[in-house]
Amino acid sequence: MNASSLITAQTTKPIFDAKVLRKTVLDMAYAGATVHIGCAFSIIELLAVLYRSHLRYPGNDPLAAERDYLVLSKGHGVMAQYACMRELGWLQNEAFTGYFADGSDLKGLSDSRIPGLEVTSGSLGHGFSVGVGMAMGAKLRGTDQKTYALVGDGEINEGPIWEGTLFAAHHALKNFMVIVDENGFQAMGRTQEVLDLGSIQAKFESFGFEALSIDGHDEEAIDRTIRRLWASTSTAPKALIGKTVKGKGVPFMEHNNIWHYTRLDQDTYAQALAAVAGSAA
Repeated sequence: MNASSLITAQTTKPIFDAKVLRKTVLDMAYAGATVHIGCAFSIIELLAVLYRSHLRYPGNDPLAAERDYLVLSKGHGVMAQYACMRELGWLQNEAFTGYFADGSDLKGLSDSRIPGLEVTSGSLGHGFSVGVGMAMGAKLRGTDQKTYALVGDGEINEGPIWEGTLFAAHHALKNFMVIVDENGFQAMGRTQEVLDLGSIQAKFESFGFEALSIDGHDEEAIDRTIRRLWASTSTAPKALIGKTVKGKGVPFMEHNNIWHYTRLDQDTYAQALAAVAGSAA
């Protein structure tokens, strides 16, 4: 895919306002009659802080050789990442109004053919290990690039997650950070009921990670904790566990797993837009 066909000129510094990002997700989901709204909403603040304050893209180029890497392992949350990429000027407005229309470049899962999306994910558990490989590559090259892998709490039921975790700790990949979207749900129910994970922080610590848990919607806490983890003198890889709300920002979607696969109609779209517009900053 030709990157220039998607990337637009960026004239103002994006602020990544959570309300704006959620509205973009709703507009996309309604235009495309598609799903996965709740799991996109739970990662909005996590992505906003990463793009605003941490991810490095020299020249605002998503393909810059010196860039940091963001691997969206929970690829079904990609509408939240698309919304951030729009703020950066990497995607044209037509890509959003024509989402899921015939010929649309943007899919419902992360697709590495889109500049800015590092991996094709959706087969859960695999993106994490790709991210570990990217971090290992940066270490071998001697660069200062950082790699972030964003995973869901249901996703970490997958065995490849823990294989990658062992590898990252063994090789002291201090340039690697996993961010867990702990919203308490997966496709078929509550994570606690499907396969109880216990303390996610304790699990990553037991695998040799330096780990911290925070409110995944508190942008100041997210920013502060990312900086704290990177400032550590430990050579261990890092884990940030964000405790989030699936469907955050729209009351009838919050903690309601039906919105993993439910499509918006005219009425629910209007109600959701009003809720997002009136939500606290």
